[in-house]
Amino acid sequence: MQIALALYRPFTALDLVGGYQVFSTWPDTEIVLVAETLEPIWDDRGAMAFTPTATFADVATPDVVMVPGSGRPFESLTDEALLTWLRTTAPTATWITSVCSGSGLLATAGLLEGRRATTHWAYREVLEQMGVDVVAERWVFDGNVVTGAGVTAGIDMALALTARQFGDHVAKVTQLALEYDPAPPFAGGTKETSEPAVVEAAYIAVAEATGIIPPNG
Repeated sequence: MQIALALYRPFTALDLVGGYQVFSTWPDTEIVLVAETLEPIWDDRGAMAFTPTATFADVATPDVVMVPGSGRPFESLTDEALLTWLRTTAPTATWITSVCSGSGLLATAGLLEGRRATTHWAYREVLEQMGVDVVAERWVFDGNVVTGAGVTAGIDMALALTARQFGDHVAKVTQLALEYDPAPPFAGGTKETSEPAVVEAAYIAVAEATGIIPPNG
């Protein structure tokens, strides 16, 4: 099985690495970091560079595709090389997946038409405007498309897909092997469970970093 993790400018490192860490436990699997060229690609923070192991032209029929999101999600929506590759690989892929605002790339490529999907909480309205049925879930299956919510949800999405592919026992073993037992120091972490003042401050911070306009301005 070949799992292709898409690299593009600019992507969020944890979106990529969380899913990669889980998928790397799958048996008889080749993981490729795929991009337009083999030149290193910096993450959206500009502190980490990832080197592709294959180009889009090299990877025509992957079994699984994963698209990470970006802290600057609008910059990549016109990346025709990436969008063309997604459209080309989707018909034969067993699973098409995304993390965070990566769902926006799937939508732009025409892969979420008529589907339910999730994304980062601050990106929901943007994805809805693309015609997607957006739901506030940690991960969502709709046919062979699996979308994860923001950043850290890539781990959960990949574990859920592991369970779907190999059964709950294998996914549980993977979860324990990674000692994935989240215990954040504060309650919250989602728009729905956070205090209004925290949500407002987070919207401001996200808007400054991403250009996403909060609801009602």
